[in-house]
Amino acid sequence: MSYFCIHRNLLLTGTALLSALALGPPSLSAQATTAPAASETWDRIPILSEPGRQDRNPVPQDEAPHGQSDEKSKAGAALPAYKLLRYDEDYSYLKDTSRRTDFWDPIKYVPLWGREDWYLSVGGELRERYEFYHEQDAGAVPANARDNGYLLQRYLLHGDLHLGPYFRFFGQFVSGLEDGRIGGPRPDIDRDAFDVHQAFADFVLPLAGEKHTLTARLGRQEFEYGSGRLIDVRDGPNLRLSFDAVRLLLHSGNWQVDGWWSKPVRNQPGVFDDDPDPTRSFWGLYAVHPLPLLPEGNIDLYYLGFENRQALYVQGPGYELRHSLGTRLWGRPMPWEYNLEYDWQFGTFGPGNVGAWSAANAVRYNFCDLPLKPRLGLRFDVASGDNNPASANLQTFNPLFPSGVYFNLLNPVGPLNMIDLHPTLDLYAGEKVTLSFDWDFFWRESLGDGVYRISGTPLRTGVGGARYVGNSPAATVVWNATRHLSVLASYVHFFPGPFFETNPPNKGADYFTTWINYEF
Repeated sequence: MSYFCIHRNLLLTGTALLSALALGPPSLSAQATTAPAASETWDRIPILSEPGRQDRNPVPQDEAPHGQSDEKSKAGAALPAYKLLRYDEDYSYLKDTSRRTDFWDPIKYVPLWGREDWYLSVGGELRERYEFYHEQDAGAVPANARDNGYLLQRYLLHGDLHLGPYFRFFGQFVSGLEDGRIGGPRPDIDRDAFDVHQAFADFVLPLAGEKHTLTARLGRQEFEYGSGRLIDVRDGPNLRLSFDAVRLLLHSGNWQVDGWWSKPVRNQPGVFDDDPDPTRSFWGLYAVHPLPLLPEGNIDLYYLGFENRQALYVQGPGYELRHSLGTRLWGRPMPWEYNLEYDWQFGTFGPGNVGAWSAANAVRYNFCDLPLKPRLGLRFDVASGDNNPASANLQTFNPLFPSGVYFNLLNPVGPLNMIDLHPTLDLYAGEKVTLSFDWDFFWRESLGDGVYRISGTPLRTGVGGARYVGNSPAATVVWNATRHLSVLASYVHFFPGPFFETNPPNKGADYFTTWINYEF
């Protein structure tokens, strides 16, 4: 059987399985459709989730909803949403069998050896996706790849083992497949036949009651901090990002403080061949606390360290050692939402010094009383660029490990040497359907630097010339059919500006994607 046929059959099998799971037994399907839409599919994309993205809880755990054990779940009024970080889910409330109303509840809490706090929870995700590019990278592709459509599949299966309140083990397998892409799968984001995506142990040390604990988390794990501008699980692409890490998590009253040292994991195309990146290291300290000075305010404070032995900028290649100091102010005093984040970076690149910065500002207003409940938003971000490529010093901002869907699903450029103005509009056709429209406008921050991809590699190395890069409108619809099943479709266009006229090719780019996602 040919390679294409194998993957086609896998796609058909996966689609059939999704359909069967979505329908389920008649009684269970009826229960699911009565629950409010709970999928986070579109809220995982920072362009529209910022600043309403799911954040680490800044208030005491006994005062805030804890995992899946919130009051709504206790009352049976609403089933809990699946979280972006699946290891944050807590199904211990299902020890009360009378509260098991979902088809998958029997495997979400499996008691072990007759002890209520010893249990196993199993879950997973299936995503079938079609993706199409026309003139990707503004036309900088081979002639036979100007129209490039292909299929992507992602399968995740995890187990969460709790042995009392002070030890747990979380493991997750991944399989990512690509079929039909001209040029083959893209490294690190398209294909990983089968591997361990996460495998870590938690050792919890109680310090002074339930509000004060120190957790040592050791092993392969996903990271997600703030709004995902600098540290994200990269949920948009086919393969997510994980780290081999040693992490300490301190919960003390209103403070949550994490410290870690890690290596990003390289997703390799084979079986059990993923490995820590030998050229890059990542460490940091991240703190979250309420900020009463602002309406429903919260503040993040962080230091991030990054080493890259094979860094590449328009200036050229070199060894990079970069430190980032930042803060984020955010809150949701409805109907307003705000998210303000500022960073300063310093260090060394080759023989020179690093001096870079960024400012990200996002506000939204919710018209909850109007038809379709419009939500208007505006983002204005600036990321510094290099002043002079002939100088040894570097001023280009490094976004480190950003969301794979930073500006929109196309990401025509990356957040390096970039100014972007980004109005957004969300409309809600009931509880299950969301329509989102946005239009992003791009300018270079420095004329002494080029334009980069979302991966951080140079897209166009030209310096001087025009500042205006282009603009990109997008339209997206999401249907949260049930708590488990969601469908997304999105179209994005990129209109290249004068910068691309002097740095050809300058083709207009089109992008379309649709996916069906099932979580349990």
